[in-house]
Amino acid sequence: MATEATAENTTYEEFLGKVKRISNVQNAAGILGWDQEVVMPEGGTPARSQQRSALSAISHELLTDDEMGELLDELESEDLDDEQAAVVREVRREYERATRVPGELVEEISRTTSEALPKWKKAREEDDFSIFAPTLEKLVELEREYADHIDPDKDPYEVLFEEYEPYLGIDTAEETLAELRDELVPLIEDVRESDVELATPFEGTYDAETQEELSRDVLDTLGYDWDRGRLDTAPHPFSSGTQFDARVTTRFDESDPLGALMSTVHEFGHATYTQGLPDDQYGTPLGQARDLTVHESQSRVWENNVGRSRAFWENFLPLVQERFADANGVPVDEMYQAANRVYEDNLIRVEADELTYHMHIVVRFEIEKALIRGEIEVDEVPELWNDKYEEYLGVRPDTDADGCLQDIHWSHGSFGYFPTYSLGSVLAAQLYAKADEDIDDLDGQIRAGEFDDFHDWLTENIHEYGCLYTTDDLIEHATGESFTAEYFLDYVTEKYGALYDLE
Repeated sequence: MATEATAENTTYEEFLGKVKRISNVQNAAGILGWDQEVVMPEGGTPARSQQRSALSAISHELLTDDEMGELLDELESEDLDDEQAAVVREVRREYERATRVPGELVEEISRTTSEALPKWKKAREEDDFSIFAPTLEKLVELEREYADHIDPDKDPYEVLFEEYEPYLGIDTAEETLAELRDELVPLIEDVRESDVELATPFEGTYDAETQEELSRDVLDTLGYDWDRGRLDTAPHPFSSGTQFDARVTTRFDESDPLGALMSTVHEFGHATYTQGLPDDQYGTPLGQARDLTVHESQSRVWENNVGRSRAFWENFLPLVQERFADANGVPVDEMYQAANRVYEDNLIRVEADELTYHMHIVVRFEIEKALIRGEIEVDEVPELWNDKYEEYLGVRPDTDADGCLQDIHWSHGSFGYFPTYSLGSVLAAQLYAKADEDIDDLDGQIRAGEFDDFHDWLTENIHEYGCLYTTDDLIEHATGESFTAEYFLDYVTEKYGALYDLE
């Protein structure tokens, strides 16, 4: 028996060594991606596209080699503990998808997305969709081909969605988004018909340097680990990295200091999840975040349930007043209102309020589904985008920069990603409700600027497990319930009903 146990352990250790090598290659590619979006000179694209393409090819080759398949087959018949079985489950899923896709296609997708980024930037800056359209058309074709290799008998959009959320299912995404659309559109209409006017205390110009200082203030307040992170600016805010190096970016609009502040809080949520992953599992699925629904829940719970709460503003307002003189004398209620005002004419998803935000998601979700399924052509996107904004949000973009070019994700080849934004927001409310039940006077702790108990609750119920559980099992473990939109809809109905004096 001892000999068999040793052989089993050797097989798993050999397997784990290969998994960690793949992870390190992917993490290196992630740093190159961060560099390209944040500090790389504009002329660096030709070399960067080749570098990232090479790393994608190496990662693909390591994952799909025959020895990896043999090790997975051997381990399927072994008596593994729960952690080992979870690692094998996650790698098996990636292996089976990757072995169906030719390495040449993986390289071409990586190269095309690297080249797409500067074209998207230029198209957005010049408000000219035609600059990006040919690249978008190529990306759509490549993603269709990718999906067809993985499962030619399945809806290609569903295949791509499973890249980002493999366990909740496309049916859950479609049903949840339909429920949000059906429930939120009437609520948004009631808000807009209300006679209540929420406060708008910021009406001046606020320089980027002072806004950055305020962003650093809020990261300090919430407990960001600067030894394992940094703050930079990017055209589209994002967070990336590992538990040892989880970076955040934001962007500044001199007329809207609250926009950058809430963006920073949002990205903090992503980064604190990453920083909370177990150090000793780095390089394995147990040291990696559980897909994008859960990741987004962590950013949205900090941005909305914490950062837009009245309790938070009771604590944080003095720091705002230190940075911006015209905030002096502004009462907490007005700052709370300003952080939660529902906009009449918001066109930009990352600047949207909690209610209209989900209509932004629905628009892109419906359009990218149609693109991947071949139901529309790329050149139809701008007009269709504007039509849907008018239908769901009551506002029509005047420019493509504020319309279909506003988000970076299609330049990354990220089709199927967007539903996870709304799924994550819904999950955030469910998690916060459970944390509020478990933590003594959570609202009072936030009011006092004490976030340790909430950090600990999230770490103990979400972060420390990495990918040990599937998404649905993790939600059940953390909350005692299956995934549901009930908590989110109750939360926004109560909150905005009170703010706008709705019956």
